Amino acid sequence: MSYRIPIGPYHVALDEPYKIEVDLEGESVVGAHIKVGFNFRGIEWLAQRKNMTRSIALMERVCGICSNVHSMTFCMALERIGGIEVPKRAQYIRMVIAELERLHSHLLWAGVASELVGFETAFMQVFRFREKVMDLLEFISGNRVNYGMNCIGGVNRDITDTDHLAAAVREIHDTVNRVLIPFFTKDPSIAARCRDVGVLSRADAIGYGAVGPVARASGVDTDLRRDCPYLAYDEVEFAVPVQTHGDVLARVVVRALEIVESCKILEQALTRMPAGGLNAGDIYAVPPGETVMRSEAPRGEVFYYVETNGSDIPVRVKVRTPTFLNIPTVMAMVKGSEYSDVPLIQAAVDPCYSCTDR
Repeated sequence: MSYRIPIGPYHVALDEPYKIEVDLEGESVVGAHIKVGFNFRGIEWLAQRKNMTRSIALMERVCGICSNVHSMTFCMALERIGGIEVPKRAQYIRMVIAELERLHSHLLWAGVASELVGFETAFMQVFRFREKVMDLLEFISGNRVNYGMNCIGGVNRDITDTDHLAAAVREIHDTVNRVLIPFFTKDPSIAARCRDVGVLSRADAIGYGAVGPVARASGVDTDLRRDCPYLAYDEVEFAVPVQTHGDVLARVVVRALEIVESCKILEQALTRMPAGGLNAGDIYAVPPGETVMRSEAPRGEVFYYVETNGSDIPVRVKVRTPTFLNIPTVMAMVKGSEYSDVPLIQAAVDPCYSCTDR
């Protein structure tokens, strides 16, 4: 018996509104169709009607979890157009915030994944670690979500107590190695629930244009921090975790290992923090021009196209978020799976629908 079941746009398995229609034969999924666009937030439209300072704050609201990477990428695009040199210390501070944000994002996803798998205790423990990361972000910026750190030409705030932050990061690193990594990579219940579920082949990952941990879990060895270095990523040592099986377990392992690598980057950045200024001065506009800027967000590549005309209001701001590329891969992942696995498979992408419907 063949039939189609809609999930969403409002459903207990979804944190945000999107719609996936699955075609079933019995309990087996034979096809899927995905629809997005249930939110219209008008962020690109607004960015082309506000001055650049206000647009930086607006870009920080593209995504609540990846707020910094959006304002940072927007600023880097304007700096490229204007030929503005960012002080080395500001680059390191931006890198620290970016990696703390990556820790926050991956820990948030790990907690949600634990709950979906059925581990309420793991959910609470992971969120306890997440609170420590948010405390560090609050210590630096005064805020736990939108940090307001970036400006054209650098950053707005300094990191003064690097020793305290480095010690806190080492504590998180040690806890992750002792508790989280063994749990997510070796626990038999996690393996039983996630292994061979929602497989995305390397060919399909490339064909769909997958990015970030979704691509790396399918054997696509790509990371903009290493392949196209920006900020000071070429001055620190880190590995890019890659798995080849492409299932939910592989995506769990990749994100868990990335937490470790982010801790390594943070420790190096905080101990090597150079002296110097925080920004290139008070800059509120840039010369006419256009550019493309990419950076590696926790979920994958963030793409910005920015055009200016010499005034303080951008002519065009185009944003492509990683979820926009990763959501279609769910159509390949769910084929051949059981209907009961669909919520876990779509969650394994770590989707953010509000930033997709920007």
